[in-house]
Amino acid sequence: MFEYMKKITFLFIAFIIAINSYSQEKTVVFKKGEWLRYRMSYSGFLKAGNATLSLDTDTIKGKEVFHVTGKGWTSGIIKWFFNVDDTYQSFFDTKTIKPYVFKRNINEGGYIINREIKFNYESKKATVLDFKLQTSDTIDINNVQDMMSAFYYLRNQDVSSLNIGDEIALDMFMDSEIYPFKLVYLGEELLKTRFGKVKSLKFRPMVQAGRVFKENESVTIWITADDNKIPIKLKASLAVGSLRAELDAYKGLANSFKIVYD
Repeated sequence: MFEYMKKITFLFIAFIIAINSYSQEKTVVFKKGEWLRYRMSYSGFLKAGNATLSLDTDTIKGKEVFHVTGKGWTSGIIKWFFNVDDTYQSFFDTKTIKPYVFKRNINEGGYIINREIKFNYESKKATVLDFKLQTSDTIDINNVQDMMSAFYYLRNQDVSSLNIGDEIALDMFMDSEIYPFKLVYLGEELLKTRFGKVKSLKFRPMVQAGRVFKENESVTIWITADDNKIPIKLKASLAVGSLRAELDAYKGLANSFKIVYD
């Protein structure tokens, strides 16, 4: 079960990076009120759970910021064997998308994490507060994103000239460490979804092992090839079967959700 959760975590991080890899710099790709819901399943037929992402605004030290909340939970038969109840929050700058505060409160089968990270760009330090262990740690940072702010930061990047085989890199700050990730662009694909046929962009993640990036052939991500650039499908192969996440519902998008009609 531990290896299963590691696969989910990796899939989630890759999913965050992939979201934004093909957007236009001047296009408004998200706004307050955006809400996405995903259906998690085992091999496409056994429901495993749900995940949601909602974007709002808040205030930190008198400054308006974006406030994103991500929630994930198991359901159905899977919940009987392994109960998951996760909440992630990020407060980030409305223009630069730099994260100011990141909160992670998860319970995965009794494995509990309750942490808060505060980013200080003047001192180039991140303070990690662990409420469960009652500890505080300070880490040197430079140009990093947290697990949630990365979702929106990369959507603003101009990579419209992306070619098959091109790579997208990002440094992710998670659990007091910085994780380098890359995604390889595999090309376009027309997906059949519950909404209809959707033009998508396909990616495969690479994770750094030592000083070498290795491709993880078991994980594939598809994002919509429109101005929203939201993940519409994710698939991670397991020892038996596969874990899948598919867009189930959405509202408050900044741009139209494009369907391809025959």
